Amino acid sequence: MGKGKFDYWELEQIKKQLEAQEQEMDAFCQEMAEELAARLLRKVVKRTPVGEKPKILRDAPKTVSVKVKGSDGKARKRSFLSKEGAILEKYWSGYMGGTLRRGWTEEKLEKQGGVYTITVINQTSYASYVEFGHRQKPGRYITALGVRGKKAWVPGQFMLTISEKEIQNMAPKLLEKRIQELIKEAMDVK
Repeated sequence: MGKGKFDYWELEQIKKQLEAQEQEMDAFCQEMAEELAARLLRKVVKRTPVGEKPKILRDAPKTVSVKVKGSDGKARKRSFLSKEGAILEKYWSGYMGGTLRRGWTEEKLEKQGGVYTITVINQTSYASYVEFGHRQKPGRYITALGVRGKKAWVPGQFMLTISEKEIQNMAPKLLEKRIQELIKEAMDVK
């Protein structure tokens, strides 16, 4: 075997940079968890339907005019709210859609062992019904909408479920790209 000299200086520098990167790995994992949660939140908010006044009520006449004879015997025109107008006034006055969409939030980042968790939630009382669907009695009059239910099952929108699957499919590529950038930065010896 031959003898020779070998300079370990560059290997020592790489070792030091890798150790520094190892300490920064916790911050990197937190950053990636927050980025994935933010992407999920953007997707689910975009996919969440926004409520609007029922079309049947928007197009219907709001008032009804009738001729009424007064005590003096003269005919006068009087205006009253129509059935649809009364429903609009009672249930839909001041209505502004988007409550469900604005209800999406993310909770604080938690670390349990080596797992980082951020929970995306919607506190709106009817969010689960819109997400997964719900039953209704066909033919039952829905006062707030001014219509009768037609089907026994209203299908869900699955806005969170679909967004979650998209993030799960996209996450490995994103993480791989960011880890490669991190390694490249660590190997960049000066």
